[in-house]
Amino acid sequence: MVLRAWSDARRSWRQGHAPALLVIPLALIVTVCVVDVLSPPHVHLGPLLVAAPAITVAFAGARTTAVMGALAVAAQVLIGVLRGVSDTTNLQAQIAALIVVSAVCVTVCVLRGRRERQLLQVRSVAEAAQRVLLRPLPVRAGPLRIAGLYIPAEQEAELGGDLYAAARTDHHSTRLLIGDVRGSGLGAISNTALLLGAFRAAAHRQATLPRLAVHLDAAFRWDTSQWRPQTEQDTVEDFATAMLLDIPDHDPVVHLISCGHPPPLVLRGDRIVPLVAEASHLPIGFGGAFGIADYRVQTFPFEAGDLLLLYTDGVIEARDTDGRFYPFTERAPRWTADDPEHLLRHLQDDLLAHVAGHLDDDAAVVAIRRLAPGTPPPDPAP
Repeated sequence: MVLRAWSDARRSWRQGHAPALLVIPLALIVTVCVVDVLSPPHVHLGPLLVAAPAITVAFAGARTTAVMGALAVAAQVLIGVLRGVSDTTNLQAQIAALIVVSAVCVTVCVLRGRRERQLLQVRSVAEAAQRVLLRPLPVRAGPLRIAGLYIPAEQEAELGGDLYAAARTDHHSTRLLIGDVRGSGLGAISNTALLLGAFRAAAHRQATLPRLAVHLDAAFRWDTSQWRPQTEQDTVEDFATAMLLDIPDHDPVVHLISCGHPPPLVLRGDRIVPLVAEASHLPIGFGGAFGIADYRVQTFPFEAGDLLLLYTDGVIEARDTDGRFYPFTERAPRWTADDPEHLLRHLQDDLLAHVAGHLDDDAAVVAIRRLAPGTPPPDPAP
């Protein structure tokens, strides 16, 4: 994401400043022509004209680079005519070398443009896959204001092993899932899609939260092992830490089941309250294997004005260049008064600044604020 933003900014800067930057190679051509013509016979500055197309290739396209190369060649010919050396082998060699360098610069521009178009197509496909798989969270769900943040660790990646999702039930509550699938790469993305699909298929039903946890564990274990040889069943470990939550509309509490996931935080005024589960269950994918048939639900206060933060270990385990972990519990209360969207923007900037723009693991955060009764819906996003 960081590299993508930098690439976009660089492209935008190049497009906006290219006309002004053309003055540099043009001024170089004019200066070399004037100085070379006025210099003594033994001084030859014509070879410096090769810098004109070489400079242009840094900020312009193939056509502009070709034009600048043609101007440089014309300037070299003009110098030869004015100095009376147009028929010498030395000047002809300089012109030939200038033509070759200009052609190479144009070729570089063409290849670079083709590469950028390919990257744009790949990015478009990745963004479409992300919107399908990791759908944006609803801005408003009953009395809740919700926002989600996902920062992939791999540069230019759109999706990794972290996930979140939300669903409304018929009995006026909102259910949420946040999780972290083991591993990385395509395997983690496949398991992420599996877990999200199982949650969306069952979360809106009237099943209790423990039954939902049993369903996710069974679906995850079945799908990740159904085609695996029996000899590999005990050697390959596919699992996901997860937190399941159910937040009723008319009861100021939050019900949760922790499956090996970091505890949520409640920001209440200037205080931060970790919702530490008394008994955290095994991660999703291990429950059925160890005979767990039921999950314990724990209930915590979640009143109007409170802000609930769900996160993955990529946030709290992010290290700076000195190896210090990101002080999540210290930084988060700074933005308690902000809307969830603004809080996550501040958090993203602060987190990336802490790690100097490079995360070692994917990071996901979900911010949920319980609004007071009668609070109007938010304005539509621009």
